[in-house]
Amino acid sequence: MIDIETLDVGRGGRAAARLAAARLAPGSAWRLPGPSGSGKTTALFTLAGLLPPVAGAVTWSDTGAPLRRGDAALVFQDLVLVDGLSVLENVLLAPFALGRAQDAGAARALLDRLGVGHLAGRRADRLSRGEAQRVAVARALASAPRLLLADEPTASLDDAHAVATADLLLEAAALSGAALVIATHDSRLAARVPDALTLTPIRTPAEAA
Repeated sequence: MIDIETLDVGRGGRAAARLAAARLAPGSAWRLPGPSGSGKTTALFTLAGLLPPVAGAVTWSDTGAPLRRGDAALVFQDLVLVDGLSVLENVLLAPFALGRAQDAGAARALLDRLGVGHLAGRRADRLSRGEAQRVAVARALASAPRLLLADEPTASLDDAHAVATADLLLEAAALSGAALVIATHDSRLAARVPDALTLTPIRTPAEAA
């Protein structure tokens, strides 16, 4: 399990929001709700290890050790696939970035399990949005993360595609045994992911006056 100790998140050492303590079990799914500008993306980046916490920590429950690079993976809102590379090459970027061996067979198997194995040789800029989303999830899973994070994955999607995207992420978490956290202000996800983390903006003394 992963323990979130009460976590103050922000940039430049200045806390902007506080993520309440929680314990994330393998395969569990959580929403991180809040309006735009509430600090959701900053919180995700902190959970992913891309930003240092201002206070608090994210640790393994059994040892108390902090999560290491590669323990968490993030599906960005804009997906950030490399257009000039093939689908397979994009997935193999994940282990390459972590200094791990690139296993094309395992990457192809992962693409197959997410329903896009037939696209392995296609360039990323020739994918539909739905196809690209599945490839981005496959790339995140290629590093075998224990914590899968998604930033506003249903923004600007209609109802049918929003549900399909939520189901894809839940399927991916179940596939990998990772805990899933979805940062979103989309109320349509509440039925699919009822459990929610609590993120509270931190007011400065000037704002509180």
